[in-house]
Amino acid sequence: MSKFVKELISKHLASELDGVSEALLVNVVGLEANKTVALRKQLRAKNIRLMVVKGSLARRATEGTPLGAAFQSVEGSLAVVFGSSDIVSLAKEVVRIAGDKQFEGFTARGGVMDGAVLTAKQVDEVSKWPSREEQLSLLVGQILSPGSKLASQLIGPGGAVASQVKKKSEGEESTAEGEPEPATA
Repeated sequence: MSKFVKELISKHLASELDGVSEALLVNVVGLEANKTVALRKQLRAKNIRLMVVKGSLARRATEGTPLGAAFQSVEGSLAVVFGSSDIVSLAKEVVRIAGDKQFEGFTARGGVMDGAVLTAKQVDEVSKWPSREEQLSLLVGQILSPGSKLASQLIGPGGAVASQVKKKSEGEESTAEGEPEPATA
């Protein structure tokens, strides 16, 4: 491949990966074409992109970017997976697909998260963390819990007092109905 072609490919990769700060590297060697199409379709449904690249060209394209660290020690071809709502959701999806017998040969090779290089084992560990959505639901639950407890404590005694007042007023009405009316002259 000529230098001119390598430069064109590097520029294209750089433009495709522009703005991406977290990604995972996976191995797709050995997947049949039909399985690769099915894999890309599944990933696209979850807003995840898969791009097969040559390690040296990706290294050149990502030099000086947050993704640059991921490509420093890779050789040969590999695929870059990026997108999703956060890196944890991305790792969960990669680990799920790697365990799927339909996509035998698809394995995690590492990645980059917050500028730090991840190994394949660390990708598996990250996939066990709660995703952004799960973290937000836990946080909202923790925020709403004291408020609901306070509301029940405020409403509880007020309801008891209102019930007692209602019973008392009903008791006066029944005694008032049972008494004879005073005679008028």
